[in-house]
Amino acid sequence: MAAAAALAERGRPLSRPNPAVGAIIVANGPVQGASGPVPCPSGPVVGQGWTQPGGRPHAEAMALEQAGNRAKGATLYVTLEPCAHRSTRGPACADLVSKSGLSRVIIGTCDPDPRTAGQGITHIQQAGIAVTLAQSKSAEDSLSGYLRQRLSGRPHVTLKLALSLDGMIALGNGESRWITGPEARAHTHRERARADAILVGGGTLRADNPRLDVRLPGLEKRSPQRLVLTGGAVPTGWHAISEPAEICGLEGIQYLFIEGGAQTAAAFLKADLVDRLLLYRAPILIGGGQPSIADLGLTGLAAAHHRWTFQDRRQLGSDTLEIYERNPCLPA
Repeated sequence: MAAAAALAERGRPLSRPNPAVGAIIVANGPVQGASGPVPCPSGPVVGQGWTQPGGRPHAEAMALEQAGNRAKGATLYVTLEPCAHRSTRGPACADLVSKSGLSRVIIGTCDPDPRTAGQGITHIQQAGIAVTLAQSKSAEDSLSGYLRQRLSGRPHVTLKLALSLDGMIALGNGESRWITGPEARAHTHRERARADAILVGGGTLRADNPRLDVRLPGLEKRSPQRLVLTGGAVPTGWHAISEPAEICGLEGIQYLFIEGGAQTAAAFLKADLVDRLLLYRAPILIGGGQPSIADLGLTGLAAAHHRWTFQDRRQLGSDTLEIYERNPCLPA
């Protein structure tokens, strides 16, 4: 399932408005080696797929087409419940799976879309195919934007902060280029390429006039839609929202990446609309600079605890990236 989730990453965010799904078909039996069959408890991979740009074909359709007749008696691993509703754009994946001859389907997570929501599983089971619902964290993580949009009516929000060891994002005079090194900045561009939209505050827009594009070779066309949190007019090519709650009305955006401004960071945190934190820490001390987050209005430390769960830490050149996720016990 983790491998299927990794495949799904190739569809993000180009699969919108559909979720980025990954699928792998594993045959039952030995792998054919150079000198004959080689025992293998799970058999060889005979098909794989991920949601294509624009949302079609779906991952299951891609994997089944690649597998052909080798799908008979095989096992399908798919990150999201196969869709049960028919569309003018293509067949229902539950229909394709039911007619495939597969012996088993392992599903990472249910589809909250009411047009499917358990009906895909039922349809496949009625065709005599065994179905296992894995409730896989890797699958759910790979679909975090889609699931957040369906369940909460808003995109999955990542807040990125590039800061010094003492928590500053700029000198006192506003100079901030560059706090982090080239490796950390390249990783930021990779995160931009995975987002549907990127947002900064009005102050950042006026002061820096940022491009907010993707500057990684081969990924330039994945630059996200540009948003700004402001009550004023914005330049051509930008979309304005006047308050964080307006992200609930953004059409077709599953993943929102917030990059700029201490006030903007505080506004989204105070509104409890941040799902993921990326903290890029440079090994420098500034002192007396501009803090990374403005006042959150806390009146006691108790409210600050138990909100974030540590997920990962990695070295990016001389900088360190720390990743935190919203505590899953908190209401959305």
